[in-house]
This record gives sequence, C-alpha cells and structure tokens, in this order.
Amino acid sequence: MKANELRRKYIDFFVSKGHKEISSASLIPENDPSVLFTTAGMHPLVPYLLGEKHPSGTRLTDHQKCLRTGDIDEVGDASHLTFFEMMGNWSLNDYFKKESIGFSHEFLTKILGIPQEKISVTVFAGDSEVPRDEEAYNAWKSLGYPDERIHFLGRKDNWWGPAGETGPCGPDTEIFYDMGKPKCSDTCGPQCNCGKYVEIWNNVFMEYNKQKDGSYKKMEIHNVDTGLGLERVLCILNGEKSVYDTEIFKPIMDGLKQATGVEITEENLRIFRILADHLRAITFILGDDKGVSPSNVDQGYVLRRLIRRVYRHLKGLCNPDGVMVKISKIIVDEFKGVYPELERNQAFIEKSLQDEERTFSKTLDQGIKIASKFLDGVKEGEMLSGEMAFKLYDTYGFPIELTEELASERGIKVDVDGFKAHYVKHQELSRQGADQKFKGGLSDNSEQTTRLHTATHLLNGALRKVLGDTVFQKGSNITPERLRFDFSFDRKMTPEEIKAVEDIVNQAIKDDIEVVLEEMPVEKAREVGAIGVFGNKYGENVKVYTIEGYSKEICGGPHAKRTSELGSFKIKKEESSSAGVRRIKAVISQ
Repeated sequence: MKANELRRKYIDFFVSKGHKEISSASLIPENDPSVLFTTAGMHPLVPYLLGEKHPSGTRLTDHQKCLRTGDIDEVGDASHLTFFEMMGNWSLNDYFKKESIGFSHEFLTKILGIPQEKISVTVFAGDSEVPRDEEAYNAWKSLGYPDERIHFLGRKDNWWGPAGETGPCGPDTEIFYDMGKPKCSDTCGPQCNCGKYVEIWNNVFMEYNKQKDGSYKKMEIHNVDTGLGLERVLCILNGEKSVYDTEIFKPIMDGLKQATGVEITEENLRIFRILADHLRAITFILGDDKGVSPSNVDQGYVLRRLIRRVYRHLKGLCNPDGVMVKISKIIVDEFKGVYPELERNQAFIEKSLQDEERTFSKTLDQGIKIASKFLDGVKEGEMLSGEMAFKLYDTYGFPIELTEELASERGIKVDVDGFKAHYVKHQELSRQGADQKFKGGLSDNSEQTTRLHTATHLLNGALRKVLGDTVFQKGSNITPERLRFDFSFDRKMTPEEIKAVEDIVNQAIKDDIEVVLEEMPVEKAREVGAIGVFGNKYGENVKVYTIEGYSKEICGGPHAKRTSELGSFKIKKEESSSAGVRRIKAVISQ
C-alpha cells in the first residue's frame, strides 16, 4: 500500500462515520509556549478539547505533520523518527469509548485487513485515585479479544494529561501490532521494548478534570483523541523491516546514495537513516508557512542542530556541499501534493540550507583551529578533558570521533567517559525543554492569557499599519505574564515606530470595540480579507475574529469579548529573532 492510499483510506473511513476532514496545522504551535513544535495531532485542537466550539462540528479527522526530538538518539532504528505524520480522529463530547474502540477495530481489521490475532491492546489498570477502565476492557472483549491480548497497565503507560497542571485528562487504550518475534521473557508484553510489539494507535478518553488539590473529578463532557502513526502502519502493511524501507523513504535514501556517491551497507545504514529522517524534518520545518530560520533560540536552535548534525554526517561520507539542497528538492517533489506549502516555500528552504551550510563550514574550520589550541595545552600521553571535548562538540559541531582522531595524531587520549557525562546532562536539559518549555500554553484558558491572545491580534494589525502589509506573523506564544510575537521584517524598528504601534493598540483598547466571531468557509474568509494560515481543504470552515478597524484574522481562540478588557498595552522589547524576523515582547495591565 502507498502512503497516499493509506491517508485516503483513513480519512474516507472516518468521513463515512460522520467526521469532517480538517487541514493539518502548522508545525509551529500557535500562541503556545509549552512546546516548540506540534508534537501530536491533538496539539492544535487543545482549545476545542477544553470546550471551545469547533467550526467543523463534533467529529473531526485529519493527518497532521508532527515533530519530536525527545527520542532523537533512537532515530535510525526500525521505527523512531523526528518528523512523522499522525492520522487522527476526534470526538468533541460526541461518541465515547465503545464507539471509538469499535472504529479502530473496524478500520484495522476490515479496511486494512490486519488479522485480529496480530493485535494486542493495553488498558488503564486503575490506581488509588481513578478506577480501572472496565468500559474500555469490555469494549475490547465484546469484539472478540481474549484476556491474554488485553493488558492492564498503570498511569505511566495508559494515562494522558492534563496538558497543564490542572484540566481535562483521562485513561487511554493503546493498540499494538505483534511483529512475530518470539517473546523475550515470560512477562513479555506491549510494555516491553524488545521489538515484538509495536504501538500503532492510541485512543485517549478525556473524562476527568484534575483539580488544584491533585484530585480527579469526573467531567460532565467527554472527548476522544486518537493518533495512528502513518509510517509505522505503512511499514506493517507492506511487510517491511523498518519505516525506512517504505516508499516514503525510498526516494530519499536513493537520492542520498546518488548525491554522496556512497553505497549503503550494514556499517553505514544507521547514518543514512539519520540523514533521511533529519533532512525530511528540516525540509518540513523550513517549508512550513510559519517556517523559522536557523538561529540560536527556540525552534531555530533545534533546526540549526538538525542541519549541523546532517552536515557532520555527510562530511564523514563525502564532500557535503550542495547535498542537503539536492535531497530537499526530492522531499518537496514527493510531498508537495499532500503538503503544498513545501512548494510555496521551496526557495526559502534552499536559501536557508545554502546559508547555513556556508556558515557551518566556516565554523568547522574554526573548530579545527580551536581544537588545535586545546590540544596544544595537553602533553603527549596525557588526556583532553571531557568538558573540553564536549565544548568542541556543542559549540563547533565536532563529533567525539573527530576529536579523538585529532588527539591521537598527537599521542593524546580523550576523556570519553567525561564527554558522555556532559552529553547525557545536555540531553536531559534538551528533553526538558522539548517536553515543557514554559508553563501555560493552549491548555491555559485563564482570563489573562485570553486577553493577551486578543492583544496579539491588535499588535499584528498595528504592525501592518505602521510597517506595511508585507508584515506577517511568523509565530507567537503566550504565558500568563506576557506575549511574544514574531513577525517578518528585515530591520530594527525605530523608537518612533514602536511608539506608533503601542498608540494604535491602546487606542483600540480605549475604543472598547466588540471582538466579533464569525464561522465561514475558508474561501469566504479569503474574500473578506482575513489574514492567517488558511487550510488546504476546500469547503473547510474556519473561525474569523474581527476587531473592526484594526484586525480580521483566522484563529481558534479563545478571545476577550471587548477590547477594553485588555486595560493597557506596553512593548517591553523589540529584537531580532532570526534572519528577516523580528520579535516583540509585550505586556498588558488592568
């Protein structure tokens, strides 16, 4: 089965069950400081899972582009990826566990033809705070699943949320495919990492609300959030050994082999897989309509690390110049039919890669000089410290192997264990940053964050009035204390321009304008002059918020009812975010 066929089968199946297809959201989360990238299909839908009304109704389905870096060191094995596609279906206070589990079972066994005996599931085992999920267990039993393939696991494995410290959460049921390997032990099951069981689908049942005192209260409404990994299911359906053997990755792997002039062997297979995965992730980040440039902060920092990791690996195989651009062209050609933003932004992708390649090539040359200076201070037979080796890696992109090679030429050893200790510490900090960058985010619907969200609309409108309508939002996030807004502009704003923007926003607040919400098809939103990220699906409904005379934007919400609720607006800082992008930090006060 081809990827396009699997996407279509999934969407068509859920449309036949009363779901409305919606567009994949941006990889860059809207107004959400809690994560750097969209990490799951549910992420853009958090406001609706919290009770906001979705313009497309109570049953939704899509395929969402996602990116996670928490497992980056597993990339290159049979199933782990940084960028991946998650197919999802949602019930917003509509159907619940029995129907959701029934849909999943029907799609896997009837539509995809997966033998039922190859499927095992996990269910929440319960604990002192929340009882065992008998409803999910009974739903699986009623479909003919025996007890030996229904596994009860604890909160670590079968519980989701809340997204913040409090809020909606609940048990989940996860679906696993048996790869046919022998059991590694008597206790081997889906919770085991031996490779016998591969998770393919997760159905989350949001039925509890976590309180400030840590207790869990049953909600009056209930939601279902599911995610099915496209690459993993495609691998299983086609009997491949890894996701990298599927038709998604074949053109990329072939392109790498041709561009590097190196044959793929058992020894270098993992390197080629890392290159294929990272280049796909890089192309999608740069190709996003909110695409960021490589930089030393936030998403730009992750992007820069991925590009430099690719460049280092390529340098070990061949002359790396131009290889990244060649492969990005292959990726754009392969995915532009599904994600047309890649073709729209192809020139930006290629220029960013060329610029970063040029910059990093100089950095590596400088690194060699720095490494020589480090080594000049170490006598033959002595050892270069792990701290210095890690600095060469972290600052100049030197892999530990290259440092060892340069050191060995001088008869110097490298404290590899010390390097690994620094590396592990760095990994842990990176994971913490990827998992929870700030408190707040889409799950925080407090009055203050709602007002700040509304302020971003006024700020966007004011910037376009002062600087021109070539200004577009490139990203934003909100904490309860402040808003941060990135926008396209190629120079520092003058004090007079900053003051003019502040004055426009404060005048809008003083005018006490109603914030008007209208739901309309995306085509009409374009016609009425709304700005924002438009979906790709013809006929898809969107929410348009209008602040008459100041702003008309597509947005999911939530918003203040009137501008006067914002109090007053003050820009605290205006600075560069990345090449061609400026950043404003601002506050409101009552």
